Amino acid sequence: MSGKVLITGGAGYIGSHTYVALREAGFACLILDNFSNSSARVLERLERITGARVDVVDADINDAKALDALLMGGDIDSVIHFAGWKAVGESSQRPLKYYDNNVCGTVNLLKSMQRCRVTKLVFSSSATVYAQEASMPLIESSPRAATSPYGRTKLMVEEILGDLCHTDPSWRIAALRYFNPVGAHASGLIGEDPTGTPNNLVPFIAQVAIGRRERLTIFGDDYPTADGTGVRDYVHVLDVAEGHVAALRYLADNPGLINVNLGTGRGTSVLEMLRQYELACGRAIPFAIAARRQGDVASCWADIAKAREFLRWQATRSIAEMCADSWRWQQLNPDGYR
Repeated sequence: MSGKVLITGGAGYIGSHTYVALREAGFACLILDNFSNSSARVLERLERITGARVDVVDADINDAKALDALLMGGDIDSVIHFAGWKAVGESSQRPLKYYDNNVCGTVNLLKSMQRCRVTKLVFSSSATVYAQEASMPLIESSPRAATSPYGRTKLMVEEILGDLCHTDPSWRIAALRYFNPVGAHASGLIGEDPTGTPNNLVPFIAQVAIGRRERLTIFGDDYPTADGTGVRDYVHVLDVAEGHVAALRYLADNPGLINVNLGTGRGTSVLEMLRQYELACGRAIPFAIAARRQGDVASCWADIAKAREFLRWQATRSIAEMCADSWRWQQLNPDGYR
């Protein structure tokens, strides 16, 4: 490969798995992370998986001098941008924290990239940019209207990237809209380690299965779905990681901006996921039904035709694999990286 890939937030959940996928694909990588929402212990795990030393810089995306120092040398020819806060609930309580880091931090990164003439970027976006009333499956041209400050930060950055590509044809940008990444590396060495109460279904189930939490709460069993519980598009984190490799390869030959869904193209209900996890861990997982949460939709899944056509990518791992890999990680690391 011609140059290094700078991975902002590369010690995080999706970032660390993407680092592994990039290394396996032959890319040289440099991680930038301030470890505010990740663990430095990930680095030793990455070295064990890849068999090579990890290049890392402890810095913040809001530090323009640090970014310029990294990008000015000429070794880096592309950036994968993960660094950002991502808790939907917290974003409603602390919106300025999210706008400052997710939007202002990204603008700072883009300005540094522009100064240093590094114009190839893969951006970590989200299915939260889509309007709740959009019909299923979601295609990249579906109406967009985020319902939380977190989602609006992703939507704002997508608009900024569009304006940037419109005014400067040298940019090559892929905005990847993730649906619900779950699972872990098959080694069990790296996985999802949320701080506090998990915001997502699978890590919560995992913590109940390992005994850290008493039961799972299922919000609503009266949706117009097969079993009454909400349906979502869950995709293995390693498939998502490989999607970034595919995006980088696409950008090598294609200027401009492309927005692409990363999902499986099919939905799985909360109860279906729970039953699959019970098969993976070999035990019953207690749960309780509660009222629907405001703002939740009955079903949400991706149309993945664009990813297949343009990136030559599609998810290959099953729900059973997602649960088995998640459980292996949880068993080997009952307290996460702590």
